[in-house]
Amino acid sequence: MTIEYKRLSDRVLFALELAIEQGDLPIAETLMTALEKSVTRKAGGAGFTERRDLSPEYQVALDQFDALKAEKKS
Repeated sequence: MTIEYKRLSDRVLFALELAIEQGDLPIAETLMTALEKSVTRKAGGAGFTERRDLSPEYQVALDQFDALKAEKKS
């Protein structure tokens, strides 16, 4: 199966998923910051309308990231 990356955030999400799968919290935290920036860049300003819909994959990754953080802190 070929994965199609349409946006920078798609690639960052894929890397975040790998970091979470490998249990690498420091890298996952860095990638989470990058994901937030890549999703929100060029956002805001007068008359701004959000046109992108985040796929359910993003929410799954966010939930997994939170679970990894909780696991590593306990």
